[in-house]
Amino acid sequence: MSADTRTIDIAEVIEVRKLSAFNFTLIAVSWLITVFDGFDMMMIGFTAPYMRETLALDELMLGNVFSAGLLGMMLGGFAFAYLGDRFGRRKAIIWSAFAFGILTFATGFATSYEMLMALRFLDGFAIGGMLPLIWALNIEFVPKRMRSTVVTVIMMGYSIGAALAGPVTVWLAPEHGWPAVYFFGGACTLAITLVLVFTLPESIRFLAAKAIRPEVTAATLNRLEPGLEASADNRFILGDEERDTTHFHVAKLFKGDLKLLTPLLWLGYTASTMAVYFTSNWGPIVFEDLDFSRDTAAYVGSITSVFGAGLGLLLMQFTDRKGPFSVAVYPMIALPLLLVTGLAAMGQDAFLILSVVAISLVSGAHFGILSIAGVYYPSAIRANGGGWATSVAKVGGIAGPIVGGYILASGLPVVRSFAILAACPAILVLCAIGIGVIVRRRDTGQPAQTQEPVLST
Repeated sequence: MSADTRTIDIAEVIEVRKLSAFNFTLIAVSWLITVFDGFDMMMIGFTAPYMRETLALDELMLGNVFSAGLLGMMLGGFAFAYLGDRFGRRKAIIWSAFAFGILTFATGFATSYEMLMALRFLDGFAIGGMLPLIWALNIEFVPKRMRSTVVTVIMMGYSIGAALAGPVTVWLAPEHGWPAVYFFGGACTLAITLVLVFTLPESIRFLAAKAIRPEVTAATLNRLEPGLEASADNRFILGDEERDTTHFHVAKLFKGDLKLLTPLLWLGYTASTMAVYFTSNWGPIVFEDLDFSRDTAAYVGSITSVFGAGLGLLLMQFTDRKGPFSVAVYPMIALPLLLVTGLAAMGQDAFLILSVVAISLVSGAHFGILSIAGVYYPSAIRANGGGWATSVAKVGGIAGPIVGGYILASGLPVVRSFAILAACPAILVLCAIGIGVIVRRRDTGQPAQTQEPVLST
């Protein structure tokens, strides 16, 4: 067959490769923007004690501010996931980064509760699609055996950003006020957006699945595998998936074995998100109310973010080889630790150590569920699969700060919030086991209803 009529199986090309400079560059720039995604979303918890004083906010008002950003993320996740699967990952990621950079910077000018609520909602909307789109783009350039690991490495950027939010707040807020933290975050995000413009490729799996822009597919393939000598006249296929040129509709997330996998993913992800956003948004205030210093409260949040990232990376050594069952390990350990932390009497030092371990495990468990959020969906709907999971999970994120506000305002001992939080890892354990059973059946070819979903209408 002549070179200009040959068929290139993109899935096969990607599957037999080792990671190259192309992949490492993509992972690096994805990691960078994810750092400021995490910084943006978590700094509200660290700046909240300062906002409470300067803007006269009570616990319920702060809970609403926290949840406004998460509501925006939920809606933005739906919108940007659609744009990513409709028009491409690259454009949607760049516009998301540019918008949340501008809005983060603008948040520093908020002078009232209402203005802060509006800006956090809009900022959350802009940032909502970033993570699932970044995951989808990277997943589609690496072999299946490395997908969870690559997602986790990128998500370490999110945890590093979340961890930086505490020290940066301690550095800037006391002398320059909390707005300086937002100016810093917004300016850095805009600088990295410029880097994305010049480095970010479009997904060749996406292009092949949609049967569009063969010249871009060929050029990207040649960057990925220089000796391939692909051309726009070649026929590009995905040997491991059906080609899908139809528009996305939600029913595609429930075809085949996805009818069970998707609800379990959504439920487990929602419970995990509720736990993470409860601890990240209310953590500094909870520790401060338990008579720890403001700086200590801030550093606890940073330390648990770093430990959680390390635990997440360790977990991926097993998730890629053992499957989703591994995701159940950390929440299974976190569950009794949270109960003991919230119910048992102990000294401050013992409480601090136990709570740091428990919260770190909650964070590590979250890495587990998010690392598989888009892995088990076909390329044509992967951004929507991960995006819908992430957006639905924000229901837990929205509920976490609101529930936390009511708990803190109820007169219940603050420490009891840890025991209440234990319900979240319990749910995640059950969902991870269920997902593991489904994936194992898929991998072993049992029975017809667990096979790869059909994408054509």
